[in-house]
Amino acid sequence: MSIAAESGQGLVRLPSHHSVTETMERLTGLLKEKGVKIFTRIDFSGDAGRAGLSMRPEQLLIFGNPKAGTHLMVAAPTAGLDLPLRALVWEDSDGKVWVAYNKPEYIVQRHQLPAAMGANLAAVIPLIERAAQ
Repeated sequence: MSIAAESGQGLVRLPSHHSVTETMERLTGLLKEKGVKIFTRIDFSGDAGRAGLSMRPEQLLIFGNPKAGTHLMVAAPTAGLDLPLRALVWEDSDGKVWVAYNKPEYIVQRHQLPAAMGANLAAVIPLIERAAQ
């Protein structure tokens, strides 16, 4: 299991043992294997390059399961601000790759949802961790 660092803002950050692209490919594959819908993948650094700018590799994956997320948005429409779920993968100035995501408990608390609804979100956490290993 990866060592995750948590901030007080509900953000979890964990190291990846792979490049940004490989981490994203691994995560995408694991999510698809479990039937999780991939909505989009944003290549921030690629977009920056096409605009004549440079930045270290950074990509965002937006994914979810309507069967799990819809219940949260019915209970609290503002949950749509945090759903579908997201995983951000980037390379820091030392060349180390990181994965970050919002803690399910943070999303539940932020939108004043019943604590039990966090289980709908937590199911993907082991997949994110596995993609980084």
